[in-house]
Amino acid sequence: MHHAEAQFSIIITSHNQCEFIQDAVDSALATQHADMEIIVVDDASTDGSQEVLRSYGQAIRLVCLEGNGGADVARNCGASLAAGRYLVFLDGDDAFLPWALNVYQRIVETKNPKLILGSARWFRDGLPNIEPSKAFQEVRLVDYVDYLHKDRPFGNSASALIIDRQSFQTVHGWNQEMFPMDDQDLAIRLGDCGRTIQILSPTTTLRRAHDGNTVRSVPPFLRVLSRLIDRERLDGLPGGRSRRIERYGLLGGLVFFWTKRAVKQGLIEQAAALLARGWPMLMVAVARRLSVMLTGRQPCETITI
Repeated sequence: MHHAEAQFSIIITSHNQCEFIQDAVDSALATQHADMEIIVVDDASTDGSQEVLRSYGQAIRLVCLEGNGGADVARNCGASLAAGRYLVFLDGDDAFLPWALNVYQRIVETKNPKLILGSARWFRDGLPNIEPSKAFQEVRLVDYVDYLHKDRPFGNSASALIIDRQSFQTVHGWNQEMFPMDDQDLAIRLGDCGRTIQILSPTTTLRRAHDGNTVRSVPPFLRVLSRLIDRERLDGLPGGRSRRIERYGLLGGLVFFWTKRAVKQGLIEQAAALLARGWPMLMVAVARRLSVMLTGRQPCETITI
């Protein structure tokens, strides 16, 4: 389904995810949203994924890359072909819930945001059995001036980001150099792009837990987080100096989380090195957390569907 001016461009990317990719594409088709296009970028798979994808014919726009460039190259390729006002990313091992696009559409109609943070939950093995007819009457959300104002945790993942296409282009899209924290990196670079809506409920995306999940290996995250901290010190981030405290708060939360993960895995030296680099950010994160406890979070609101 292609539109010259679709509201949503769903961009599904995968590399050698033959056992999962059908669930991802089927879930996009099952949203049955009239105003969308589905672009699938296969990142040079060699496991039969492309045959599965070709069987969808005209229902999707399929691009098969000749060389394996990585997830971010594939996502940027899909985004460059998109005609939609909003880019909705989905990794090939994840899936949408049937009502996802209706929820996003309602938020667009009422809030006209630059960025939507979807709500995701993990599952293992087969897709959970979900009644497509299960209708949600309301959406619980938080309306922030921008991402840097966010005061609630958000399980960052590519599959939970819905981005205004012009804002995405302004920050030059995904950065392969920041993989596997590319989703955190992109969100921070979009930090002052404008109104950001965080969905608290209903869940809109399912994230698949399997042996190939990037998040299982801690050292790559520690390396990229150090790079994010270094970049913050060089002042090259959105909002400039006036928003530094907010960016420190976000990065400090990451420092805390990944130091804990590193210690759990016995990577004591790496944990110490990260703390030595990121302690000012960690202090700010703690101070912000205390401040939120004292003054309360940005209130949530409910809109009906």
